[in-house]
Amino acid sequence: MGFLIINARKISVHVKENIGISIILHENVKEADILRMQKGFETQSYVRSTRYISKEQAAKELQEDLGEDFVQFIGHNPLPVSIEIKLTAEYANNDSIKAIENRLKKSDQIKEVWYQKNLIALVNDNIHKISLIILGFALVLFFISLVLINNTIHLAIYSKRFLIKTMELVGATKQFILAPFIRTGVFHGIISGLIAIILLSGIIYVGNNQFPELHIFDNFTAISILYVFVIILGVIISLFSTLFAVNKYLKINTDKLYF
Repeated sequence: MGFLIINARKISVHVKENIGISIILHENVKEADILRMQKGFETQSYVRSTRYISKEQAAKELQEDLGEDFVQFIGHNPLPVSIEIKLTAEYANNDSIKAIENRLKKSDQIKEVWYQKNLIALVNDNIHKISLIILGFALVLFFISLVLINNTIHLAIYSKRFLIKTMELVGATKQFILAPFIRTGVFHGIISGLIAIILLSGIIYVGNNQFPELHIFDNFTAISILYVFVIILGVIISLFSTLFAVNKYLKINTDKLYF
């Protein structure tokens, strides 16, 4: 569950940081001024990266997309000089981009600011929906895991219900009866946690190889905390399930042990 939540945010950030805006410049702007402008953009908090696209580079990229030399066909290169900006995730929404656009349009060197408003709105809306789906899926998985662990422990202790009652009848204290079951429960919780960590590490390794751009292994602190949390959670669930099951058979009437 923790892995899903952590990487849902990573995926969200990755998608948002691939949203960009194109700053179309006037024909008379000198290259030195363009490069100075580009460096100025790189100091802004909303900018993740910039790319200067000359008329020649723009023509080359469009020719690759079209598969033919349109410059030769029409006799000249009509494409403008531009600077492409990739935004940081927190600014990748229409409201923030509109504010950035209004600020940029105040420059005499900038002819137009272009971005896909509908696409950005769609991306943000879908990210929100997918995040809710992932959270719901993670909660369902957690609930299923909790039920399975609890039922497994209850069945194991059910098979020893007569032993528990016998120990109580011969005068054993509650703490004495609980002690071996608690030790076993904690041990099983640790083992379960370690198995989960091994499986999770495999998933992370495969995910990192398949989607290297997400940099899953980069967040070592979060992964370490997740691993510790998995073991602690396994111990807590096993411990409380064990205590609940043993106490149930300590309180039950002897006649009901047969049912």
